Amino acid sequence: MLMVGLTGGIASGKSAVAARLAALGAVLIDSDRIAREVVAPGSEGLAEIVDAFSDRVLGPDGALDRAALGAVVFADEAARRRLEAITHPRVRARSAELVAAAAPDAVVVNDVPLLVEVGLAPTYHLVVVVRAEVATRLTRLERDRGMDRVDAERRIAAQTDDARRRAAADVVLSNDGTLDELHAAVDQLWRDRLLPYEANVRDRRAVRPERVRLTDPDPTWPQQYARLAARIRHAIAPADLRIDHIGSTAVSGLAAKDVIDIQLTVPSLAEADGPLADRLAAAGFPRLPGQWWDNPRPEGCDRWEKRLHGSADPDRPVNLHLRPAGSPGWRYALLMRDHLRADPDQRAAYLALKRELAASAPDTMAYATAKDPWFDEEHHLAEEWAARSGWRP
Repeated sequence: MLMVGLTGGIASGKSAVAARLAALGAVLIDSDRIAREVVAPGSEGLAEIVDAFSDRVLGPDGALDRAALGAVVFADEAARRRLEAITHPRVRARSAELVAAAAPDAVVVNDVPLLVEVGLAPTYHLVVVVRAEVATRLTRLERDRGMDRVDAERRIAAQTDDARRRAAADVVLSNDGTLDELHAAVDQLWRDRLLPYEANVRDRRAVRPERVRLTDPDPTWPQQYARLAARIRHAIAPADLRIDHIGSTAVSGLAAKDVIDIQLTVPSLAEADGPLADRLAAAGFPRLPGQWWDNPRPEGCDRWEKRLHGSADPDRPVNLHLRPAGSPGWRYALLMRDHLRADPDQRAAYLALKRELAASAPDTMAYATAKDPWFDEEHHLAEEWAARSGWRP
């Protein structure tokens, strides 16, 4: 199944997105609703909250008085963290039960207000953030929830800021317009990304662009890599393996195919062929069929074998190279990246070659083959640079 994390600041419109996704067929897990369940009258959660904050947080009927509790915790970070330590484990446990009950081909959307704050983003195949301008959110809180301006501002300030949410987001849905506009954006996301992504994860099918199209340097490539790397790191835990951003998208200012290249360092190819491959596939990084290797530099050496995984996400192609630690291919991937970062002339020469070949050899295999002579020369220059600079991988 596909696991989607949905979040957004208070009054951003997250609930409207969740409702639309549920109407389209998603299995919705509402963390707010579960949070109310785990502190219902008679629950262990409510008893622990009373022990922590006294019965002043109870209403006349013995149920949790959320306004009273909010007045205590929103002005006190330590108190808020104490409350989270009581409720969050219970919410996670109940959410896991609901996920286990979902169909194998489900798109499961977990609506989590504090997804970013508690570091859950890497546990999902995709994170969707709903955002709206602060002024819009303040108006909604005053109009729809009857909050005064000071309380509304305090509630917004108590949550993480938009920049941190955006850094965790694979998809950002803006909700400063009409509900119809928001629904149209959600419908497109469901149709064009979530449904095919789910099918790809289930079938262990990676997205592979067939044509070469260079794009201008994207300043968000490193941030996108960071999200992918965090997802990979979560998938392979407790193994603590080195992960590196490599290839052209790892070199600032260099035009490239919009494909993120990642190197996962493995102890051996036998290790790459074991349970690790299954964990990566389940996280949305299935192995590509067939045999994969890098051409040796210089020629005449044995080919540099590797394992290659891709991404099941139709909107984020990835080449995930699994190479043994210390192997020639592993070393060269890091060396070439660092050499191009350090040498603007060689970086410019590589860019000129890429543009020429993209025009003359636009299919992926022909493009890669045509670059081989340049890579041979780059290998020689990079090794000279490494010797001069004292570079180490």
